[in-house]
Amino acid sequence: MSTKVYDAIVIGGGPGGYVAAIRLGQLKQKTLVIEKESMGGVCLNWGCIPSKALIAAANFVEKAKHADVMGITITGVSVDAGKLMGWKDGIVKKLTGGVRTLCKGNGADIMMGEAKFVSADTLEVKTAEGVERVQATKGIIVATGSRPVAIPGFEFDGKQVITAKEAVSLNPLPKRMVIIGGGIIGMELGGVYSKLGVEITVVEFMPSVLASMDADLVAPVTKSMTKAGVKFLTGTKAKSAVKQPDGSLKVTVEAPDGIKEIACDVCLVAVGMKPNSDVVGIEKSGVALDKKGHVIIDEECRTNVKGVYAIGDVSGVPYLAHKASKEGEIAAEVIAGHKAARDWRAMPAATFTHPEIANVGLSEKEARDKGLDITIGKFPFAASGRAMAVSETDGFVKVIAERVGKDKKDHKIIGVHIVGPEASDLISEAALALEMDAYVEDVGLTVHPHPTLGEAVMEAAKHAIGEAVHIMNK
Repeated sequence: MSTKVYDAIVIGGGPGGYVAAIRLGQLKQKTLVIEKESMGGVCLNWGCIPSKALIAAANFVEKAKHADVMGITITGVSVDAGKLMGWKDGIVKKLTGGVRTLCKGNGADIMMGEAKFVSADTLEVKTAEGVERVQATKGIIVATGSRPVAIPGFEFDGKQVITAKEAVSLNPLPKRMVIIGGGIIGMELGGVYSKLGVEITVVEFMPSVLASMDADLVAPVTKSMTKAGVKFLTGTKAKSAVKQPDGSLKVTVEAPDGIKEIACDVCLVAVGMKPNSDVVGIEKSGVALDKKGHVIIDEECRTNVKGVYAIGDVSGVPYLAHKASKEGEIAAEVIAGHKAARDWRAMPAATFTHPEIANVGLSEKEARDKGLDITIGKFPFAASGRAMAVSETDGFVKVIAERVGKDKKDHKIIGVHIVGPEASDLISEAALALEMDAYVEDVGLTVHPHPTLGEAVMEAAKHAIGEAVHIMNK
């Protein structure tokens, strides 16, 4: 068997892998990216992009139904699931096609197939045409991502007991859906389908949904979803899903007050993701894994084996597409001989519930647990003219600053948390503030255009030092 030789090989064409391949091409490295399913990975095909398209559609339906508060009466609002999914698929097709074009345009080859390590620098790839052997002289990047976790009693069938992969393509829409897991995926998709008329029950083992976030950020979301008819069963263990003679499912759960049975048509299991480190024969490379199966890497995305790198979900939490993309750039630059490192000060995150949640840096609890001397500024969207004008007044911006300096009169921003309209966009200003070691005074003194939602970030920063204008100070 002949061996094709490259400078670098990337295993996985998701947001980490394809970015790495593009950057390697830009740096004049002879590069191959191997993808076994579809370019774009989970993010473009059934994760970030399709779910956000459905969220946008569901939010539009919700606004149309309640436009009467603005004096606009819209009648006959209905959802054609087939057309909705077709529209969503068109977006996916355009973006995945764009990824292929960008990889090729930057000089990277694409091979569709399943890669396995033969040694630390050599892979065998099973393609539709047969098996090919490829070798990297400078580095192999493992960017294989993650996959949904299965739980006992809920065997996936792809039709009624499903993962997020199937949940973004439901046609026709079910009448009733049980979601096991009140994390980001469960809450986002629960919000989507409740607005599209599906009866939603969220079952969460922890005492609260979105349990990793501060309770004050989650409260506006659960209030909104409860108002929309979503039922929450927290502190509840999922036991089984059994198909009934009429074709429905019976989901059995153990709640604090006893065993409950819930009838539904579809059960989405969204209890988490696990790394795809076991799909590439990685043991043949000698790469070390942690107890959860993540590939262990250093600040340059290097593993313990020379010439083998890992990025994205497979290398550890947080499981974020933008984190994977950043690591893809870093690994590419290191392979090409440039200096680069995972040296960001904080990694922003966004949850596309309604209202949205976004955060960067330390939470209030984390800051207090560290014993930091902090001050907090908070500005509600209910006091924002722009939020009122777009009828999105739920939520707030919270700025957490540490008192620093000899006299403790300076206030360094260490965390920003937003729940409200366009939080996912507003958080970028906060991420830049943390990256630049900005102080509350820097954000407060920066002129923000009026009327905008971004003014809430400025006002929250000024509130932390008693200088807010449009709300009373502490």
